[in-house]
Amino acid sequence: MTPIRNVLIIGGSGFVGTALAERLTADGCRLVIPTRHRERARHLLPLPMVDVREADLFDPPTLATLMTGMDAVVNLVGVLHSRSGSPFGPDFARAHVELPKRLVAAARQAGVQRIVHVSALGASADAPSEYQRSKAAGEAEIRAAAPDVAWTILRPSVIFGPGDSFLNLFAGLLRRFPVLPLGGAGARFQPVYVGDVADVIAEAFLRSDAAGQTFDMAGPTRYSLQELVEYVGDLTGCPRPVIPLPEGLAMLQAGLLEMLPGPLMSRDNVRSMRAPNVSDGPPQPWGRVPTPLEVIAPMYLGKSNKRCRYTAFQLHRP
Repeated sequence: MTPIRNVLIIGGSGFVGTALAERLTADGCRLVIPTRHRERARHLLPLPMVDVREADLFDPPTLATLMTGMDAVVNLVGVLHSRSGSPFGPDFARAHVELPKRLVAAARQAGVQRIVHVSALGASADAPSEYQRSKAAGEAEIRAAAPDVAWTILRPSVIFGPGDSFLNLFAGLLRRFPVLPLGGAGARFQPVYVGDVADVIAEAFLRSDAAGQTFDMAGPTRYSLQELVEYVGDLTGCPRPVIPLPEGLAMLQAGLLEMLPGPLMSRDNVRSMRAPNVSDGPPQPWGRVPTPLEVIAPMYLGKSNKRCRYTAFQLHRP
């Protein structure tokens, strides 16, 4: 295989993109990371061989310019909320379906060798949520890249790590409220460490057997949402009663939250939790051993807990 040295990361200024940029620059790759607002990617500027560019990805000439000279493209773009529609809303359609279609067309025209697309565990055309159905439609657009562009699709469960918007969200809520009413308390998740996701993307560039494959990305353990929230409460020193809500009340709660700017929850999120967010097969490809949640979470959530500080110290000891 031709070595991958020049990589375009779409969605590279976010949580997963930051971890991936650190991983790939350590491997000596030159990265181009487009963003609508350069200020949002300023934390990437100190990394060597990272070119942050303000760009409109839906402008064909701009996208063609970004693809020029690239060996590979990684698509990390995903949105959690959209106006509703059938089979999915327009915001999901734009981010999850139209953008992958444009990326494939531009990559094919530029002669890009590889594309790695990060989708979501549970993506399916008949899934209960618009989010999941749009992710499945986006995967179909990526698969259409073959044979001109070799593709790999990753389907992660919820991704955790320092700076995540999952465990940190609940940590903030538990610090703020004495009781936490929780929709989808029984929903099943298999959280995956962001460093594992970055490592698999980097390894996919090196392996011919990654081309044309779809891989789950999950951790070693399955949890209910309530178990995860209670664990976060223990780590942060803010244990709170968790009150599971039946789906009817959860939908009502989510409908009210949708009215707020940057909603914490939507009714589509509640519907997505009807399907277990867990892997039915190997949690990660190529026999990789997933990183346990309990190894990483105490290091960034356990600052108010002496036992957690000790755990972090133990993990960093020479």
